[in-house]
Amino acid sequence: MKKSLSLLLILLLISCNNRPADSEKRAKQENRERIDSQASLNEGPVSLSRSDADFLVEAASGGNMEIQLGHMAQNKSTSEQVRAFGSMMVKDHEEGGEKLKRLAIAKNVVLPDSISAAQQKQKDKLLKEPNGDFDRAYINLMVDDHRKDIREFQKAARDATDSEVKAFAADQLAMFYKHLDSAEKILKRMGPKRIPVGAPPYE
Repeated sequence: MKKSLSLLLILLLISCNNRPADSEKRAKQENRERIDSQASLNEGPVSLSRSDADFLVEAASGGNMEIQLGHMAQNKSTSEQVRAFGSMMVKDHEEGGEKLKRLAIAKNVVLPDSISAAQQKQKDKLLKEPNGDFDRAYINLMVDDHRKDIREFQKAARDATDSEVKAFAADQLAMFYKHLDSAEKILKRMGPKRIPVGAPPYE
C-alpha cells in the first residue's frame, strides 16, 4: 500500500513538473489529458472534442489580451478616439469572457489564467512604443488581431462538433466585425505614416 502511494505521488510530481509554463499551453494540455482519459476509460460520451476545447482556450487567451491592451490604450494613448476604442475593448471582451467562462464550466474545460507567452511579448513590445507611435501600433495590432479572430470564430461556428460551442462562436462574430470596422476607421483617419526627414530609405 505504501509503495503504491509513493508511486502515485511520484507520478503526480512528474506530471506537474511537465506542465508547460505558458498558461495557454498548460490549459490545452490539461484539457487534452482529461478528454483522452475519459475516452480511454469509456466513461460515456466525451463532453467535448480536443479541437473545441482548444478553441475555447484560445478564445479566452485572446479575450484576456484584448482587455489588457484596452486598459493600456486608456492609460497610454494621446487620442480620445483610441482611448474610447480601448474602453470598448475592455467592456465588450469582459462581457464575452463571462459567456465563455459559463460555457467552459458547463463543458468542464480549463481556461488559461493569463495571456500566452507570445501575447506577453506583443504586449511588452507595444508598451515600449513611444507615445507618438503607440496609437498607430496599437490600432494596427487591433486590425490584424480582429481579422484573425474573425477567421477563427467563423471556422468554429462552421466546424465545431459541439452545438453550444458553435453557437458561442457565431454569437461573438458581430462583436468582432464591429471592433474591426472601428479600428479600420481610426487607422484611416490617422492617414499614411510620415517618414521623418533624413530617415534612411527602406531596403
